[in-house]
Amino acid sequence: MEAPAAPHNPAEPSAGGVSEEITVNSPEQMQELGRRLAKLLRPGDLVMLNGELGAGKTTLTRGLGEGLGVRGAVTSPTFVIARVHPSLVQGPPLVHVDAYRLGGGLDEMEDLDLDVSLSDSVIVVEWGEGKVEELTDDRLHVVIHRAVGDTTDEVRHVTLTGLGARWTTADLSVLSA
Repeated sequence: MEAPAAPHNPAEPSAGGVSEEITVNSPEQMQELGRRLAKLLRPGDLVMLNGELGAGKTTLTRGLGEGLGVRGAVTSPTFVIARVHPSLVQGPPLVHVDAYRLGGGLDEMEDLDLDVSLSDSVIVVEWGEGKVEELTDDRLHVVIHRAVGDTTDEVRHVTLTGLGARWTTADLSVLSA
């Protein structure tokens, strides 16, 4: 993995947050980024993943699951909307949500009881932008950019932006080491 990556897109959240840009060259490196990120996460953390189809959101989450030491294969929850992976190592469970098929706003997310799970879990929401921000002011927004239309290019540019008091002192630079 290399840092820095592609230029920051002004449409992405950055105001008041700590940010890191990383270039990932393979699915294996994306999974390793997830394992490294898991070391920074703690119960109550909300991670929002955004990126095109096939960008690597689930691959990153698979690495998070490995790093957190959770039970079960981390796969895309597109058709079940959410999966809970309990910890095997006395850590927080991983709640993996795919909000792709859900409409905007927190109303449709309420049935998932994410607000109840938030305090003792790490919650990862794919396609969460515009849908789960109301859960907490403290969240990590991860945007994965890939070359559109070139399916053979495995290079991804990942921008991680920590928002809220929880992330003000976080050292995201350890992720690009």
